[in-house]
Amino acid sequence: MLRKTLLTAAIFLTGSVAAQAAALKEIAQIPIPGQPMTSFDISFVDQKTQRYYLADRSNKALDIFDAKTNKFLGRVEGFVGAVEVDGKVVNSKSGPDGVLVIGDEAWVGDGDSTLKIVNLKTNKITATIATGGKKRLDEMAYDPRDHIFIGVNNADEPPFATLIATGPGHKILGKISFPDASDGAEQPDYNPADGMFYLSIPELNKDARTGGVAVIDPRKAAVVRMLPVNNCHPNGLAFGPSQNFALGCSVRGKDGMPPIITIMNAKSGKTVAALADIGGADMVAYSKKNNQYYTGSGNQPGGGVLGVIDATSNKLVQKIAVAGGSTPHSVAVSDNDGHVFAPGGAAKGGCSCIHVFAPE
Repeated sequence: MLRKTLLTAAIFLTGSVAAQAAALKEIAQIPIPGQPMTSFDISFVDQKTQRYYLADRSNKALDIFDAKTNKFLGRVEGFVGAVEVDGKVVNSKSGPDGVLVIGDEAWVGDGDSTLKIVNLKTNKITATIATGGKKRLDEMAYDPRDHIFIGVNNADEPPFATLIATGPGHKILGKISFPDASDGAEQPDYNPADGMFYLSIPELNKDARTGGVAVIDPRKAAVVRMLPVNNCHPNGLAFGPSQNFALGCSVRGKDGMPPIITIMNAKSGKTVAALADIGGADMVAYSKKNNQYYTGSGNQPGGGVLGVIDATSNKLVQKIAVAGGSTPHSVAVSDNDGHVFAPGGAAKGGCSCIHVFAPE
């Protein structure tokens, strides 16, 4: 049974838009054993095995859950954990960070600029690949057609991306530096329609109002196009239908930029929609089953929320406010049953758990 102090409050938006998509409700909370989780990062659902993975810095581990039964299964240790200086966590040097699953392996970024590869049959780290940076290897994506991985060192100056072959030997295919990116580089995603990676660049040339989306050819390990993005400061990026993608805009009312979420089209390079009253986002996820985008809007003014966006109308249909200190910056979804997972930290009365939501 959910504790009353940790119940999430759903804020429903009225009108015809809300009728187009099923609202979410919280159906479970999965407790996380070990140390109270005060620091965590990326989460990922392997759609084939229905396993949910979380980068749990507080326990220096990759946590593994059953996404069908909502149970904790175990963890893989061997990461640097939450690195603190003067009692404060330094995100740029902490890990694990990014995580995704390729076949029987989890590819996990760590705070020492390494990629650690986990054999999911033995739950052991079998390889460590240095990317050559000084800070964390953060968000990542996978090209299943060419079998190429991309991982982003977002906190190095300048930030850079590393492309690695996922076959035996894990050959480094190339590195791409972003000298004009003045506030890091964030979430990439793969577009199967054109075979390119799309990577969020929050800020270009120290102009807070101007960011971009770098279009990267995996085979050439090169940027082939930069799509301009204004008044968004994009962090998250996830593809939906019709080559549209949602950007997790981190703007939250500062620098004269109100909170928004931007939807763009990869083919035209143009903005399809700018959604008001939802911003402060980090990760974004898309559910084909639910036909919805989800934003981890942990810095939304007034408190962190999980944003729910209908991917047909590109309209905001729901905001789910998370009680306590469980700011939902990380989000993943299972297309087996449409369940959405948002980790909640232990700070300020948070649950130190995984919030599980389902369409009503």
